[in-house]
Amino acid sequence: MRVAVIDVGSNTTRLLVASTDSGGVAPLDKEKVRLSLGEEIERFGVVSPVHVAAAAKAVRKMAELARRNRADALDVFLTAPGRQAGNADELVAALTRAAGVPARVLTKEEEGTLAYRGAVLTADVPLPQKIAVCDVGGASTEVAIGRPDDEPGWIESVDIGSVRLTARAGDMRGEAAAAFRSLEPPAVEAALAVGGSARAARRLVGSSLGEAELGEALKLVGAKSPRQISRRFGVDRMRAEILPAGIVLLAEVQQHLGVPLHVCDGGIREGAALASAEALAAA
Repeated sequence: MRVAVIDVGSNTTRLLVASTDSGGVAPLDKEKVRLSLGEEIERFGVVSPVHVAAAAKAVRKMAELARRNRADALDVFLTAPGRQAGNADELVAALTRAAGVPARVLTKEEEGTLAYRGAVLTADVPLPQKIAVCDVGGASTEVAIGRPDDEPGWIESVDIGSVRLTARAGDMRGEAAAAFRSLEPPAVEAALAVGGSARAARRLVGSSLGEAELGEALKLVGAKSPRQISRRFGVDRMRAEILPAGIVLLAEVQQHLGVPLHVCDGGIREGAALASAEALAAA
């Protein structure tokens, strides 16, 4: 079975086409376009007509690619942009027309659950009975906690991500601390991290992001320009621009959880692909 998902996020719009025949999610094709919708929403509260058109163009091309890959199902969803933009209805309608299937806005709980399932599916370390999954996005951060063999039983979403925190500039650590002040997660034995900020941080200091590693990562991005970070560590240049904020947020979550964050390759798109395959099988 082949499924495709298009994830319209605050920083990047991504396509994943995957095979689910083996019970897992094996990528067949990927595509991404940097649109930075979250930065525009943070500044103006809405997505401009120019960026609505750009998002629709990107989704149209990705939907065409999914069909060329003979995907049995196509799921198009928006994360924080669909919840935070003042003209979200207009954006969703444009993406629905472009994709040829209904685009949907994920709730915070749905986003946290899909990221959790994708992280568990792609984790390359043994998982204990109580785990957390952290997904630092462009405009929000989700933390989900549960058992690896079940849905998460605790999910919280904080309306700040790497793009929004970068746009606010100023005291990033103070902003992050204030945003997460009320976060009181249950105790966990291990934690996984997904998303672009986590994968970029892995390039700097490795896959285990404890207090010391995240402190070292903050020193690196503080001492070098985004261009230098990009060249030395192979981080996408646009990602390098928002990486300091992403690392600050990862450090804040790690502090609250009290265990290192292990970076996974999968996340929300793999979770969504698995859910699509399950829906097809049940139909």
